[in-house]
Amino acid sequence: MDQLNLSEAEWKERLTPEQYHVLREAGTERAFAGKYNDYKADGIYHCAACALELFDSADKYDSGSGWPSFTQPLSPEVVTDHRDISHGMVRTESRCGRCDSHLGHVFPDGPPPTGLRYCMNSVSLDFQPRG
Repeated sequence: MDQLNLSEAEWKERLTPEQYHVLREAGTERAFAGKYNDYKADGIYHCAACALELFDSADKYDSGSGWPSFTQPLSPEVVTDHRDISHGMVRTESRCGRCDSHLGHVFPDGPPPTGLRYCMNSVSLDFQPRG
């Protein structure tokens, strides 16, 4: 997969201020405020920064957390995990495998088959219907 490396000025031109804050500064949108939290359509969720396909709606579930949650990414290469020790916590941050944008975090409290909860910010995603 080709990497996408842009300058911060280029990212600011490409993204809305809210997207820039979440995707490039590792911000978090308010719980239950994102457009994809309760979204049920069939399709693929892409990175809002670079359009890489990340998650299938078949792997989305209602975690009750207030953010779109998935049991797994489309493949291990499209979402990378990184240790996050910000805010006095130890968590695993999820980033886009192509552009290294912050997507959200992954937690070990999800349902089968993976037991994982990929808790993503809606603003970091762009949904495309299947077909």
